[in-house]
Amino acid sequence: MIGAWLAILALALVSFAIAAFTLNLPQRGFAVFGAVLLLGLVGYSWQGSPGQQGSPTAPDIQIDRQSGEEMVEARRALFDPARPKPDYLMLSDGFARRGQFDDAAGLLRKGLRDNPEHLEGWLALGMALTGHADGFVTPAANYAYGKARALDPGNPGADFFLGFAFLQTGEVRAARNTWARLIENSPDDAPWRPEIEQRIARLDQMIANAPMLQ
Repeated sequence: MIGAWLAILALALVSFAIAAFTLNLPQRGFAVFGAVLLLGLVGYSWQGSPGQQGSPTAPDIQIDRQSGEEMVEARRALFDPARPKPDYLMLSDGFARRGQFDDAAGLLRKGLRDNPEHLEGWLALGMALTGHADGFVTPAANYAYGKARALDPGNPGADFFLGFAFLQTGEVRAARNTWARLIENSPDDAPWRPEIEQRIARLDQMIANAPMLQ
C-alpha cells in the first residue's frame, strides 16, 4: 500500500514539474496548481483504494493513520516549491515523515516563537499535533489551524486539512461545517471550490440518511 501511495505522489510531483518548467506556469500560479493536485490526491485517498490489488490475493496491510510522508507532501503542494523553507520546518518535516509527530511538533513550536507569522509553520504544527493524536483534532491543533487561517484566509490548507481530520475520526458534522466555512471564504473562481462543494453535498446526504448524525 505504501508503494502505491509513493507512486501516486511521484505522479503528482511529475505533473507539477511539467506544468512549472515545461509549460512555464508562472510562480504566482504554483500554489493554486498545487492545491488542485492536493485535492485530487487526497480525494483519491478518500474514495479510491490505492493499495488494492488487481486480483484477489492475501489481505493487504492497512495503515490506521495517514503516513507522515503523505502529510508533508500534501501540505507542501499548497506552497511555492521555489521559495526557501526555514531550517526548523525542514527539520520538523524529517521527523514527521518518519511518523515522529511529537518531535516534529516540538521543533515547530520553537521555530514559531521566532517566526510567529509563518503560515506554513502553523499549518505544519496543526497537522503534526493531529498526527500525534492519531488523527484527532486536539485543542492545540485547532489553535494552530486557526492561526494559519488568520494569517491567510485565502489559503485553503487550514480548513481543508482540519475538515479531513474531522472526517477521518467520524466527526461528520464538524467536517461538513469546516468545509462549508472554506467555501464561504473562497472566491468564486477558486480551483478547489467544485471539489469541496461535491464533498459537502455527499456529507449532507450522509447526514440526512443517518439519524445519529442529525
